[in-house]
Amino acid sequence: MARTAKRAFACNQCGSVYPRWQGQCTACHAWNAINDVPTAPAADRRSERFSGFAGSGDRGQVQKLSDINLAAQPRFSSGLLEFDRVLGGGVVPGSAILIGGSPGAGKSTLLLQVLCRLSGQMRTLYVTGEESLQQVALRAHRLGLPTTNVNMLSETSIEHICLIAEQEQPRLMVIDSIQVMHMADIPSSPGTVAQVRECAAWLTRFAKTTGVALIMVGHVTKDGALAGPRVLEHCIDCSVMLEGDADSRFRTLRSHKNRFGAVNELGVFAMTGQGLLEVSNPSAIFLSRGDAMTAGSAVTVLWEGTRPLLLEIQALVDSSVMANPRRVAVGLEQNRLAILLAVLHRHGGVPLAERDVFVNVVGGVKVTETSADLALLLSLLSSLRDQPLPQDLVVFGEVGLSGEIRPVPSGQERLAEASKHGFKRAIVPFANMPKIAISGMQVSGVKKLADALMLLDSM
Repeated sequence: MARTAKRAFACNQCGSVYPRWQGQCTACHAWNAINDVPTAPAADRRSERFSGFAGSGDRGQVQKLSDINLAAQPRFSSGLLEFDRVLGGGVVPGSAILIGGSPGAGKSTLLLQVLCRLSGQMRTLYVTGEESLQQVALRAHRLGLPTTNVNMLSETSIEHICLIAEQEQPRLMVIDSIQVMHMADIPSSPGTVAQVRECAAWLTRFAKTTGVALIMVGHVTKDGALAGPRVLEHCIDCSVMLEGDADSRFRTLRSHKNRFGAVNELGVFAMTGQGLLEVSNPSAIFLSRGDAMTAGSAVTVLWEGTRPLLLEIQALVDSSVMANPRRVAVGLEQNRLAILLAVLHRHGGVPLAERDVFVNVVGGVKVTETSADLALLLSLLSSLRDQPLPQDLVVFGEVGLSGEIRPVPSGQERLAEASKHGFKRAIVPFANMPKIAISGMQVSGVKKLADALMLLDSM
């Protein structure tokens, strides 16, 4: 007697599973987003199909933890140093990488460049489910890429893709995109929770058992989050996001999860007529301020992954004509801005409750660490007083609720990067004062916000 297919209910927004249908998802609070999905039969057939893959030697066998080979996984370069930096030093064979981004950000262009560069060194396979082969070929021709050894496949069936991949045996395979792929035994349309979950799990297992490095392209929602169930991000090894405004020529590639390298590593690219070009010195790009000194601008040093990055923070303080003054932050967290304004009022004696405050990070970079707190406050004070900060001044430090200036990691490296770009003066936390003097730079350490304001008045 045939087994009855067991069914469960899952949210197509966040992937939460429920034993029965309900109108609202209690996890993401989305309405009418819960659909029924099969559970047991798919798992049975999946295990049968996995037996056809070439084994990796250590799967399915019990081993002592002390007997496991600790040799480092051999990486190979993607051909783009900024991409290698974000991945942790290169592509690891058998890894599953997920790259997301908004439409038009350049995901397909970036991966097409990688495959065309690597096609002369190894076997590659580009699987497209959204575009025709002619469209991809036209893009490669427009970018002037070498196309002689690039293998292409237009397919959306996971079973057929893996069958072809077993025959071709590529070292690197690109799936563009995971949201259009489907499996025959999943009774739902492509892009749903069930299809994305099963396709991602199937492809990841295929990569692990065959040693093929896999890169999957993922769509994002209107909020900028990766579309599909959260299990999609859990089963892969590396998740990176390609970010950038449509009207900006710069794109930033940031890692949000990486089992083989640093998290929050940042790579910078420039979108040109020849595709995405690497920006080897992003600090020079983000600091193109010109010769004129303007009020409300401060330079800080962030620590992105494994390297320092100089950025300009701009602030504008203006009289408000509204009952509730506006607080607008672009590239910074809105709640963080509200906290710093309260600290500036309480411990700096600068009230801004009746003024509009606008803050922007130049270059479209999103600041995720707290080392930019002190630079933000000094830029606000500069705009309020209409007094420009010195052009050769760099500022960094975390500001606490009691007005103390807290130290930040890698202070010596941040100062060395600022000195390399010609900065002569620095205001830093007292605990980040360099033990060895930096040639040509005057470093001032502060313990309280009031100390930083007094030091600024003396400049």
